[in-house]
Amino acid sequence: MPSTTLSRSRFRALRATLAGLGAVALLSTAACGSSGTSAGSGGDGAAKPINRLEIMAPADPGGGWDQTARAMSSAIEADKLAKSVQVSNVGGAGGTVGLAELKNERSEDFLMVMGLVMVGAVETNKSQATLADTTPLARLTSEDEVIVVPAESPYKTIDDLVAAMKSEGRGVSIAGGSAGGTDNILAGLLAKEAGVPATDLNYIAYSGGGESLAALLGNQVSAGISGAGEYAKQVEAGTVRALAVSGAERIEGLDAPTLKESGYDIEFTNWRGVVAPPGISEEAEAKLEKLVDDMHSSKAWTDLVAKNGWTDDYLSGDEFETFLGSEQERISGVLKDIGLTQ
Repeated sequence: MPSTTLSRSRFRALRATLAGLGAVALLSTAACGSSGTSAGSGGDGAAKPINRLEIMAPADPGGGWDQTARAMSSAIEADKLAKSVQVSNVGGAGGTVGLAELKNERSEDFLMVMGLVMVGAVETNKSQATLADTTPLARLTSEDEVIVVPAESPYKTIDDLVAAMKSEGRGVSIAGGSAGGTDNILAGLLAKEAGVPATDLNYIAYSGGGESLAALLGNQVSAGISGAGEYAKQVEAGTVRALAVSGAERIEGLDAPTLKESGYDIEFTNWRGVVAPPGISEEAEAKLEKLVDDMHSSKAWTDLVAKNGWTDDYLSGDEFETFLGSEQERISGVLKDIGLTQ
């Protein structure tokens, strides 16, 4: 199976091909007398406000992508950047089910939330749809991961959990997001650092944050890994206990050490971004880039980022495209190191 990792030049070449195909499709539609409108249609298309923006969260409700999509919708509507916004959920396979739908999407008023999880899932799921089948727009936020256990768990520290992983192997189960995603990668990095064979790691993947949280609260799994913001309410309520966070520094308000200060040489941060369908017109791409830029600059978005405990990590345009290519190369290497891909 050829690697799905793309260099920047290859990424641009594939996008150019897809854009050309999209242009042919649009011309064919126009020749047939279609009355539909889009952000890039007509000589003054770029000046027209978006009537109905669609945002896809390629996961079930309750997780980070869903939270991000709904935060975007709220901020965009608050500042009247679009006349209406509709959020949809298309869960499955680390976002690659949604990615396959985006590949065939023909609306130019359409966005999809994505992130590091999808970069890994494309490889682990051998997805036919790849990130070359998108128009990259921006990286929005980053977020540390947190490792938690149910409140009744005998594991009081991250060392307790690691000791159990060593002695019990697959008897210790860890819930998280989709296979190959950030939660899975962090579990694999922890196992590797602790000397636990990859075959002894019992990672249970869920398609949405709500499902993994239910398993954790129901004591169906030994531990859980997710974005710190997703478990914040449960940690505060005392229904789960935080053992460690994955970033460079402790998180304010969360009584848990970093993995590094606990003696594990791991520093790992999740990020989330937004892309558009492939093959959209230059006018439509410019309009969507401006919409996301304006949203990022708004007070409504700034407040929601703070409320959710995210870090503003904005990067747009060519810089984001370059970053996306480098992330594919980095994660490809990590997945091989922890035994998730060959």
